[in-house]
Amino acid sequence: MKLLVASGWLLLGACVAPAPLPEGPYVVVLGTAQDGGVPQLGCREPNCARARQDARRARLVTSLVLADPRSARRWLFDASPDLPEQVERARPHPPTRAELGPRPALFDGVFLTHAHVGHYLGLAHLGREVYGARALPVWGSRRMLEFLGQNGPWSLLVDSGALELREVSLGGALELAPDLSVRALRVPHRDEFSDTLAFVIRGPRRTLAYLPDIDKWERWELRLEEFLAGVDVALLDGTFYADGEIPGRSLAEIPHPFVSETLERLADDPLELRAKVVFTHLNHTNPACQPESDAQAAIRAAGMRVAREGELLEL
Repeated sequence: MKLLVASGWLLLGACVAPAPLPEGPYVVVLGTAQDGGVPQLGCREPNCARARQDARRARLVTSLVLADPRSARRWLFDASPDLPEQVERARPHPPTRAELGPRPALFDGVFLTHAHVGHYLGLAHLGREVYGARALPVWGSRRMLEFLGQNGPWSLLVDSGALELREVSLGGALELAPDLSVRALRVPHRDEFSDTLAFVIRGPRRTLAYLPDIDKWERWELRLEEFLAGVDVALLDGTFYADGEIPGRSLAEIPHPFVSETLERLADDPLELRAKVVFTHLNHTNPACQPESDAQAAIRAAGMRVAREGELLEL
């Protein structure tokens, strides 16, 4: 008998039955791709071609849902352009949640990392043209919230009462339950409209970090190794595998830590530390999008892995 907690199914011989979900807080990965998803608009690269032929190779844009069965509450981390499909993926979580009334709250709050299209564009689906949310708490940095409140069409969501903006503190933790909290950390990234945050979710037994975007590890005031030491699992920026990945375009214009750089940086660290690293936010050009690729093999050989959509991470 094999239990696949990551996919939420229990496999027993030829029979398939739903695996029981945790009784305590957990996170479900709703998407793992960079802002444009896989396949991406207009893309004819191999990753996109395969994804168009085989939907199992497609990737939705990076997002998480944090679920707490004890309170029947859940929170979204990044409102991606794929929000409609991700709401459906989140529907069973937590299993104790009841949808009451004609317009039940889709989430008990949304945490936004920054104002790049893959991380907040899904908010558009919450306005009167689509779902018609009411007073949905949205947590972000001050600049993020100012951007939403002062620029259309996002300001319509605020003025109509669909969204309720709440600033996160960079000094402390936001308590969601006595043993469940979220802490925000500022990270260096292309901050045209807002600054950029990483989130650390601390549960009763485990701590999870969500850091989908950063320019380069050496530009951060916090050492990556120190950051990893303080968590149990870290969903990290894996946008590009190596330099030169996009023909005809300099990646210096869109800086991210290459996966190959992260592998090299942590190569001499203990396996226990490296095993915490789970790459997400993969660009459509990243060879690690393919499970059978040499890139994924190198990641696994280094003791790390690529995030799987639908996988469940207990806290």
